[in-house]
Amino acid sequence: MFTLVRRRARTAALALSTVAALVFGAATATGATSAPAPASAKQGPTSVAYIEVNNNSMLNVGKYTLENGGGNVFDVAVIFAANINYDTASKTAYLHFNENVQRVLDNAATQIRPLQQKGIKVVLSVLGNHQGAGFANFPSQQAASAFAKQLSDTVTEYGLDGVDFDDEYAEYGNNGTGRPNDSSFVHLVTALRANMPDKIISLYNIGPAASRLSYGGVDISSTFDYAWNPYYGTWQVPGIALPKAKLSPAAVEIGRTSQSTAADLARRTVGEGYGVYLTYNLDGSDRSADVSAFTRELYGSEAVYTP
Repeated sequence: MFTLVRRRARTAALALSTVAALVFGAATATGATSAPAPASAKQGPTSVAYIEVNNNSMLNVGKYTLENGGGNVFDVAVIFAANINYDTASKTAYLHFNENVQRVLDNAATQIRPLQQKGIKVVLSVLGNHQGAGFANFPSQQAASAFAKQLSDTVTEYGLDGVDFDDEYAEYGNNGTGRPNDSSFVHLVTALRANMPDKIISLYNIGPAASRLSYGGVDISSTFDYAWNPYYGTWQVPGIALPKAKLSPAAVEIGRTSQSTAADLARRTVGEGYGVYLTYNLDGSDRSADVSAFTRELYGSEAVYTP
């Protein structure tokens, strides 16, 4: 029986840091665009790996290939996570990076480009930080658009492939902030898509924002490239109107979800025609046995780990 407890280390994005929220200095190698990525030598669902960068390296994602054909196991690597913070003086939300996220971004040439050069997309996840600011309580379209610009500017500055929304830990109402409203997330995602029409926007299907996808005749469901189940070790189809090819009902935590469960979820993903398979917490050890448990079902191949 699957557990519905979401075992997610919270330290990566919850720790406050004195690092500035955004660093937009002179152009450096971190903002350089990567060369065109090679096509992935595999067929099957898109595999996603969230990386807790407080504890683990983004480069872990690129260490796994398929024994049959040599393609990447993972197609999307998610930096977990930046934060949406709240400035009590100006009463505005702003994008914040703790020191570990900032380190990854500042060292994009060695932490992000090597993945992109392998054909792996690198996306920045954004998470609440207990300060009352969240994706679901912007008080106006202007405020939502301002935050969307911070996100898209960051994607441009560091040469990223997109943004992932994870509406947890906002603690709406703290610091005198408003409660979730119906227009906020619609305005935010609409503005972000206008700013970056060709980048990934994904939804970790949880929190008030995930249930507020329509407002004023605008439905943003089709705006997302992917949406996934937030409960590791379970099967749950995200409640969003997207094609099966863009949904991950399966979610596994590598090293915690049993190999038999990971295999069952992968088998069901293929059998029911879904196009995404979500994983979390890939660490630096050789996890080829855990990874092979799902790659055998998704791609018909063992996974090979290369340190």
